[in-house]
Amino acid sequence: MPYEPLRNDNMKMTLRDWREALESPPSYRIGKRNVRIQTKYIMLPKPSPNDKYINYNSFTLPKPSMQVGYNSVYKEFSYKQYNNTYPLTRPIRTAKGLTFRIAMISDLDIDSKSKLEPDVWFSYLQKGYLEWNPSLNSVYVTWDKSTVQLKSSLSQGGRGMELSELLVFNGKLYTLDDRTGVVYEIIKNDVVPWVILPDGDGKTRKTFKSEWASVKDQTLIVGGFGKEWTNSAGKVLNYNPQWIKKVTVNGEVTHKNWRENYLALLKAVGISYPGYMIHESGVWSDIHKKWFFLPRRCSKEVYREETDELMGTNLLITCDENFKNIKVLKIGDVYPSHGFSSFKFIPGSEDEVIIAIKSEELKGSVSSYAMAFKINGKILMPETKIGDIKFEGIEFI
Repeated sequence: MPYEPLRNDNMKMTLRDWREALESPPSYRIGKRNVRIQTKYIMLPKPSPNDKYINYNSFTLPKPSMQVGYNSVYKEFSYKQYNNTYPLTRPIRTAKGLTFRIAMISDLDIDSKSKLEPDVWFSYLQKGYLEWNPSLNSVYVTWDKSTVQLKSSLSQGGRGMELSELLVFNGKLYTLDDRTGVVYEIIKNDVVPWVILPDGDGKTRKTFKSEWASVKDQTLIVGGFGKEWTNSAGKVLNYNPQWIKKVTVNGEVTHKNWRENYLALLKAVGISYPGYMIHESGVWSDIHKKWFFLPRRCSKEVYREETDELMGTNLLITCDENFKNIKVLKIGDVYPSHGFSSFKFIPGSEDEVIIAIKSEELKGSVSSYAMAFKINGKILMPETKIGDIKFEGIEFI
């Protein structure tokens, strides 16, 4: 039937008119001929007896544990089941307890530039073993004699591979470059770039200075050092380090302002601006439903580059996901030049036992230490020197 507009101001079409319009293929003029392109039907090859069929009646929408990605080019949905494998290798049960495979990642700062290969930057992956005896409340760590050198050609401003954290996410091992903002996946003895994190709200050309990371709700949470970005004299330039990044298993990145959360932690330890607190380690506990932070440095005075090296802390800060009910606990003694750079809960401890590493940067010299303790403050392994290299990430692999 010919189309006749309804006699009202809205010019509405009937449902049948819409259906006819949608089902009619568009026509195109080529020379003196009208050509219609039929897109409604496609031809399928004749199936063979060995073909497998999809039972569309059994197709279901993704479960809550699935992450859905959408490709706007191909207009297809992809479903990825989160891989909860952790640690990546099964621990060994012995008469002494449980033995885990562990690893640390180094941040060599300007020394990460290779002197042997052009346009190459590197980091060391140090593997070892952790023995945990729950009955004796003891933790013992040993390290492999050799290290793995990880290389990359990515850099920013002539620097790169200054790796600040190591963690398992979605059944894979990742590390963060605090110079380029790149999140690398570690595959065997190589690093593969996965995503790049921009600074602040994500609308800046500068990359994010990643310092810590954790997994919460099957999402990778990446944080900066949590204080205002200042110059060497303490003048505030921006608040970009007080944002976090949320990365899905598909590599989709969103940016969230955490300034108020960081200020709440600062207030809980009795510090207000121009005082500061620097974070390089933070872990979400799904068991306790709490955030755990081991700040590297804090001071009630304004930030000064020349004095910051001696502002190490011994604080463990916990809070709920809304940054309420904040509690502060002291862990061992304070060594002013030592600051926490990474920690993880020992698997199987119900998130009650922590293995942590501290790093020291003092007058041009660097070193790292390991220690273990319970979340109630009981020391299971006192600070033990690892070596004269700065490690900033530890993980069970």
